[in-house]
Amino acid sequence: MNKLRCITGALTLGCTASALAQVKKPMNIIYIMSDDHSYQTISAYDNSFVETPNIDWLANHGARFTNSFVANSLSGPSRACMLTGKHSHKNGFTDNTKTFDGSQQTFPKLLQKAGYQTAMIGKWHLTSLPTGFNYWDILIGQGDYYNPDFICNGKQLRRPGYVTNIITDVALDWLSNGRDKSKPFCLLLHNKAPHRVWAPDTCDLDLYNDKVYPLPDNFYDNYEGRKAAQKQQMNIEKDMNLVYDLKMYDPDVHTNNKELEEWGFANYSRMSPSQREQWDRHYKPIIAKFKHDSLTGHALAEWKYQRYMHDYCRVITSIDRNVGRVIKYLKDNNLLDNTMIVYTSDQGFYMGEHGFFDKRFMYEESFRTPLLVYLPGGKHGDITEMVQNIDYAPTFLQLAGQQVPSDIQGQSMLPLLEGKKPKDWRRSLYYHYYEYPAEHSVCRHYGVRTDRYSLMHFYNDIDEWELFDLKTDPQEMHNIYGKAGTEKVTAKLKKELLCLQELYDDPIRFKYK
Repeated sequence: MNKLRCITGALTLGCTASALAQVKKPMNIIYIMSDDHSYQTISAYDNSFVETPNIDWLANHGARFTNSFVANSLSGPSRACMLTGKHSHKNGFTDNTKTFDGSQQTFPKLLQKAGYQTAMIGKWHLTSLPTGFNYWDILIGQGDYYNPDFICNGKQLRRPGYVTNIITDVALDWLSNGRDKSKPFCLLLHNKAPHRVWAPDTCDLDLYNDKVYPLPDNFYDNYEGRKAAQKQQMNIEKDMNLVYDLKMYDPDVHTNNKELEEWGFANYSRMSPSQREQWDRHYKPIIAKFKHDSLTGHALAEWKYQRYMHDYCRVITSIDRNVGRVIKYLKDNNLLDNTMIVYTSDQGFYMGEHGFFDKRFMYEESFRTPLLVYLPGGKHGDITEMVQNIDYAPTFLQLAGQQVPSDIQGQSMLPLLEGKKPKDWRRSLYYHYYEYPAEHSVCRHYGVRTDRYSLMHFYNDIDEWELFDLKTDPQEMHNIYGKAGTEKVTAKLKKELLCLQELYDDPIRFKYK
């Protein structure tokens, strides 16, 4: 791809030579990605919610990216961007109604050709079956928290237990017994958790019982000046389902969504008698008190928030414990000195900010992801440059000493992990979300983000622009688009947005005036 200079800086889609020559080669790769894990609930970023000592180990012994983002904040599309190194319009998986074209170029295929053993274990969520892997063992669809169903290299089976433990069990077994140990490996370990409905492991049910989570300052956001936010259906107070989301599995508890209620009871019915006994011991007193209290209004909304946060953080604790198991395995088997470990999420998530749960919007909590990387011989400390999930593919390829194909749109992060400060690193990010009308009713939009500003355009269903000064308004409460004094910065950002749309060859563009 040709170099194209944008207003905010030069964006060169190329790679530099690696400086990790002294590290034992070839380098293995373990890429751990959880589903909907907010950066707010990793204590390396923010310790006000939950402690994550094992995930933090990666930050303490490696690099913490403080400006990591996605290209499309939705599970399937995000995974497609990661695999291909391309934006959604280029890899064809723009929303979750699509089917991923498994015949296209992906980094696992390229690593496989280079002699790597490749494995995909856990949540796939791309409709088509995996390609480019020596071994794949994936959850069916979204997967279930208890006794989940898998497809293992084409064979369907049900595994008893809790999903996060099972995925890690399978991954460690493959590392021990399933791979050709004479070859380097690339393992994609994809957790279902903490995706909705945030069902904790039975051993974690009583964690944080006494903790009261502070309500976000903008929990009761009225979305003034943001028409798309007024249309959404992901508000904790109005849209979080008592039965499905909050586990009020009781015949006397009803909601206005019968389908979600049925899904909730289906989750409950998957449990074994032993699992259900432990579950009931924890939840039945909560259900009884809820029925007795008959909460309404803000009291009900804030009760929902506490229930949501308790279960979400319990699920995070299980993830952290299993990340610790992976690190311990690598230590015990003398693999730490030549294995890159990545921990991230397929997108960000709302912890009640704006009153939201879920993701999808280009607002910071959804757009931004955690990214922690342990790389032997690599940088320790913070990396502040803006990176995106299209950057993983070229990074892994360069780490493996492979040529990065010219049609990959991401940039290799390896120079950053070497401690370099490339002068031509990107200074703006492009985002495009497509899935509407659909669950949660978030309108289609694209946008550009710089180090200070975020400009987004909601299109088709509504025609609205939003502009935020992230320095003075980090919570994105005040849309200043069209306000006096913003004309110059708006013009500059629109030019940058169009530049990125042309650079990435997005067929959906606005007409710059």
